Amino acid sequence: MGEAVNNTTDFSAPTMVEGTAYVVAVEGNMVWLVPEVGSSCGGCASASACGSKGIGTLAGRLEARRFQLVNDAGLRVGERVVVGIRENALLKASITAYVIPLTTLLSAGALAQWAAGNDTVTMVAMFAGLALGLGLARLGAGRLLVRGELAPRFIRRASAGETCNS
Repeated sequence: MGEAVNNTTDFSAPTMVEGTAYVVAVEGNMVWLVPEVGSSCGGCASASACGSKGIGTLAGRLEARRFQLVNDAGLRVGERVVVGIRENALLKASITAYVIPLTTLLSAGALAQWAAGNDTVTMVAMFAGLALGLGLARLGAGRLLVRGELAPRFIRRASAGETCNS
């Protein structure tokens, strides 16, 4: 009898969101990378508001998008690589950046409207709630950064023509 084929997916392994990047500089044991812009960039409905386009000159936009990795793989300037970040880290970052400030803004506004019933007081409370939420989000993002959860990881060198649209 032949070997049994295991067609089950390992859901315990962290899912990675992958992207391609170019090595633009090597400094000691660190490399600087710039994400590769996908062919669909600029083609969606929110292209005018997208942060991937940046503001200013091309050099300024590329400089703002640079990120650093440890060069354990011996990468050289000009190489294309595939990097990834854990999907759950992306979710945690999104919650930190959006849900926390929005929740504090709406909670403060609802509480002020219930307590005072005055629109001016409610607006002031909402701004205070937003400020509090942004402060909490900054602390949360700092904690994620210190633990290294937001750091991209080198996965492999990109093969010719390979794109990552995850």
